[in-house]
Parts: sequence; structure tokens; C-alpha cells
Amino acid sequence: MFFRSKGSPISWIAVFLGNPGARYENTRHNTGFMVADVVEKKTGIKINRIKYNALTAMATIGGQRVFLMKPQTYMNLSGGAVRQAMRFYQIPLSCVVAVSDDISLPAGKLRIRRSGSAGGHNGLQDIILKCGGEDFPRIKIGVGSPPHEDYDMADWVLSKLSGEDGKLITKATLQAACALETIFTKGVEQAMSEYN
Repeated sequence: MFFRSKGSPISWIAVFLGNPGARYENTRHNTGFMVADVVEKKTGIKINRIKYNALTAMATIGGQRVFLMKPQTYMNLSGGAVRQAMRFYQIPLSCVVAVSDDISLPAGKLRIRRSGSAGGHNGLQDIILKCGGEDFPRIKIGVGSPPHEDYDMADWVLSKLSGEDGKLITKATLQAACALETIFTKGVEQAMSEYN
């Protein structure tokens, strides 16, 4: 269950990866921010407090106190915001969950991992570089790959969601929010079993 709540120390950091600004809204690369929007609706809170170069909020999700973050430093500099929050709240990297898009997965497919490489994702790469390694769980939402190999990758990930891909990805953001709660309540392995 998602709740609004005050008080107890935080147990987790959930970082939703995307780019700030209206230009990037509803694009493939901002799928992480779209999951944050779902979490806002489920918790009834707004992720809007500026802290650590991010929009932030506190929430209780599945009985766990969680610090929610939408870094505002652009995707490839996300790790600095996460590092600041980890230091302040004394949260280990293993209790940071990153939510991002993934071009290597078909549109709408979820993949949850306990750890691993960045897989070419600049936001994940910056967290790995600035926060001490690869050992943090992540929820990846497939946004599909470009229609042909000559297609510019930046144009692809920054393209607006529409059509069938848009429907599949929007549905996946709902599943990703549920998977996030499962990680907090039952662990990463159970979330992988249920959602991969």
C-alpha cells in the first residue's frame, strides 16, 4: 500500500531518471519520470521539493519509508544528486532503486535487476561512477529500439510517445510502480520473479 506519512527514518531511495523541462515530457527517455507520476497519484504526494539538485518527496510505500527523487541535472549527471541524498540519509547503494528507460527491451517490457552494468544508459552510468559501483537494484522499462540502424539514437529516445508504443509504455509505468512496491515489501528477487 502507498501512503502519505511522516516520521520514521528512511530505508530506501527511489530515483526516477529523466530530463527536466517541457521539451522532454512524454518522451521515451523520460519514462522514469512517468513512473514518478504514477507514484505521485498512488501516494497522493507531490515530488516537488527542491533538494540535492532534484525534485524530492518522502513517502511510505509498503510500510517502508522512501525518499523519492527526480534529478533535475539532466540524465547524464543524475549520479551527483543521488550521491548527496545517500550521504545525508546514510543509505547504502544496495538500497537505492533506479527507474529508467531501456532501448534494448521491446516497448512496454519490464526488466528488474539486482545489479549490473549501465547497458549504455547515461543516467545509470553516472550513478555507477559517482555512487560507488553497480550494486543497486534497477527497474528498466523497455522503450524499443529505433526502426533502422541509421536512425539517430538521440532523436529516438527524445521522440514523443505515441501509437501502440505509447500505450504499451504507459501501461508498463503502472507495472513499474507496483514492482517498486514489491521490491520494498518482498525484495528484489520476488519483484524479478513477478515482473520480469
